[in-house]
Amino acid sequence: MITLKSDREIQGMQAAGDIMVGLFHALEDYIKPGITTWDVDHFAYEYITAHDATPGELNFEGYKYSTCVSVNDMICHGCPSKDILVKDGDLLKVDTVINYHGYLSDSCHAFVAGTPAPEVKKLMEVTHKALYLGIDQAVVGNRIGDIGWAIQNYAENEMGYGVVREYIGHGIGPTMHEKPDVPHYGEAGHGTRLKAGMTITIEPMVNIGDWRSGETADDGWTVRTLDGSLSCQYEHTLVVTDDGPKILSSFDNDFDAKYLWHK
Repeated sequence: MITLKSDREIQGMQAAGDIMVGLFHALEDYIKPGITTWDVDHFAYEYITAHDATPGELNFEGYKYSTCVSVNDMICHGCPSKDILVKDGDLLKVDTVINYHGYLSDSCHAFVAGTPAPEVKKLMEVTHKALYLGIDQAVVGNRIGDIGWAIQNYAENEMGYGVVREYIGHGIGPTMHEKPDVPHYGEAGHGTRLKAGMTITIEPMVNIGDWRSGETADDGWTVRTLDGSLSCQYEHTLVVTDDGPKILSSFDNDFDAKYLWHK
């Protein structure tokens, strides 16, 4: 069932998003060569709990960590580990969920440890732009397929990258995964029609090479690209309103000025 959120519920989700954004800004300074992905997860846990919130991913369907930290060719669900040492130029995607008094925010941000290679910078730029092209389609009266088509058309047809099909966005609210599903590929004019009050995540995963993913790792979670190419992800939680899409996990309020929710 698709639930339409009240202003009170959106305000709660915005509060969770504010904690998320504070965490990501802190990670900008924290992530550097020489740490491990377990260090990143521990840092996130301490930050989240210090802000009167809980990590929504911890113990979700048996997952043992507060974040997913996916490095380089990992598409998503990277399990933090003391054995994964972060090196100069590594691309890290940190994906987590904040539960603030029952209100959820789900977001992913990409970071580079040290100095990024040109191909990494370009992949990050393309993925970030693809996310916002999708967000721009999240307006009342449009359909879910409009979001996926905008992302896929830009990333694949214009830029020649691959958009992952197996892992998609979703509705979010009192629980982490609600309807509707939000694929990052598709056909314009198809799918669920968007209504004011829907809260969804848009989270494209874009590969430099083949869009397909390989087998899930032995840890039961980590997913890598099929061909070993780099992968990037950005994600926002947003609400569909009569005044356009409003991001509830804004990392940059200047960049996102027109997308900010105010009540």
